[in-house]
Amino acid sequence: MSTYVLVHGSWHGAWCWYKVVARLEQAGHRVIAPDLPSLGSDKTPIGAISPHTWADHICQVLASETGPVVLVGHSRGGVVISQAAEAMPEKVQTLVYLCAFLLRDGESLLEAAQSDLNAASLVLSNLVIDEDRGSATVRGQAIKEAFYGCCSDEDVSLARVLLQPEAMAPLAAPMRTTRERFGSVRRVYIECLRDKAITPTFQREMYSNVPCESVTSIDTDHSPFFSKPDELVGQLVAVAA
Repeated sequence: MSTYVLVHGSWHGAWCWYKVVARLEQAGHRVIAPDLPSLGSDKTPIGAISPHTWADHICQVLASETGPVVLVGHSRGGVVISQAAEAMPEKVQTLVYLCAFLLRDGESLLEAAQSDLNAASLVLSNLVIDEDRGSATVRGQAIKEAFYGCCSDEDVSLARVLLQPEAMAPLAAPMRTTRERFGSVRRVYIECLRDKAITPTFQREMYSNVPCESVTSIDTDHSPFFSKPDELVGQLVAVAA
């Protein structure tokens, strides 16, 4: 039995993992899927989110575990799991980047993502910034194609109801990692070949810059937890094995 900690991406919450949680638990594993502060059911004000709030929250989860976990980050969650591994490498068995941002030391998400703008990311081209609130959203008309192109209408409707504004502070801050800590943790990448939020080209660029032990693929959109849950869970189980 393995313990999985599932870290959701921008605008989402723990709700996006509902199919994955059920399948992993049915396979006999422990699963923790927290809401990051200000997202999902968490009511922390966006103005209270610092560059390290989300990583600190995941570190609290890791600290409560007796052994190392499989730490999975989707999309922006990749930055969070990298920060958590830097802080607590002894608590992480494997880092899993699910069509996620895998940044180099000193990069910020917004800085790195600029290279994906020319590769036709539908998120960057439809991003709406609220400077007064310090948050970002995605234009409603772009949500389905950007995130859920292979998903059922029911899951798209669920997401539209539950997506929330994303704090900007963690996205603009440079991420700091070291070879001795983050670099000591096993990492794997799961790319999504029909992704229009983080394009496959940009995913390949990231895992080429920060090599992983293995790279596997799912022929789907940016949300395999909805569109291909069985295949995703199969790959997550294989990672732990």
